[in-house]
Amino acid sequence: MVKLSVIVPFFNVQTYAPDTLRSLQANTREDFEFILVDDCSTDDTPEILRRAEGELPGAVLIRHRKNGGLATARNTGLDAARGEYLAFLDGDDWLAPGYYPQLLAAIEDLDVDFLRTDHIQCTGRTRTVHRVPQGRRWTPLDPRGAILPAHRSTSVDYPYAWAGIYHRRLLDQGLLHFPDGLRTAEDRPWIWRLHRRARSFAVAGLPGVFYRRGVASSLTQIGDVRQLDFIRAFDQVIEETAQDPEARELLPKAVRTYCAIISHHLGGIERFEPAVARTLRSMSAAAIKRLPPELLRDALNSMDDDRAARLRRLRRRPVPAEAAR
Repeated sequence: MVKLSVIVPFFNVQTYAPDTLRSLQANTREDFEFILVDDCSTDDTPEILRRAEGELPGAVLIRHRKNGGLATARNTGLDAARGEYLAFLDGDDWLAPGYYPQLLAAIEDLDVDFLRTDHIQCTGRTRTVHRVPQGRRWTPLDPRGAILPAHRSTSVDYPYAWAGIYHRRLLDQGLLHFPDGLRTAEDRPWIWRLHRRARSFAVAGLPGVFYRRGVASSLTQIGDVRQLDFIRAFDQVIEETAQDPEARELLPKAVRTYCAIISHHLGGIERFEPAVARTLRSMSAAAIKRLPPELLRDALNSMDDDRAARLRRLRRRPVPAEAAR
């Protein structure tokens, strides 16, 4: 029986894939499988993965014929996974030796639907520990109760799928798949759905994932139109939260987070190509106008002056018909 399935998408990461694969080699166990999904890479990544298929115990290699993005690649891995538990890793990050056995032991001991962990962000030679924004650790918690309060960073603001481990029953319940085709922010609707619908979770320290920040080929560093998928992602968060029985309590948090993310992207608009920057402004203005007016007003009133002013200017901006849809 497969105890743990680890899903690792790769796309044009020939520089980093060897480190990722070596770290998986240091996390093998006879009942672990590693599902390596090549999302139609055009560099030497396919050859690196072909060799890994024969060298890494438990490796299963799947190749996409067409590039689908991170969400689609993860879904491919989920569809193939056989494990009782599931975990994710990105193809340009790496793990501490023996991390997955520790992670598995922790979730089995706590007996929860999912377990969230801290991680280590790596920017050049700098290492920084980033913590799950949840004070209570090593004890089972109610995922829904960890969404609030609206004015503070909470567990839904820490969306990284690879910072944790998940019981297979979540997959069977339809809670682990990602919105297909999203190129960025695919983990936002995903983490909100988990917290709204799972029965239990816990937080542990265990900072064993090394997240490589500032990679030139990373989508977060490229100012093209794919970055605008965050609007589709947060529209989905708002839509699904509005249908929740406790929408009155949860929607203020979703609206405030959406506003903060829009302001963040507008604050760094110079990194976008000019045509994309114009589209960003138009789509963001349309998104702001779709939000419930009272919740939008409360969200803006709770923000600092600079971010609130940026969004108020945006609210006054005319919206082309094509952006309003």
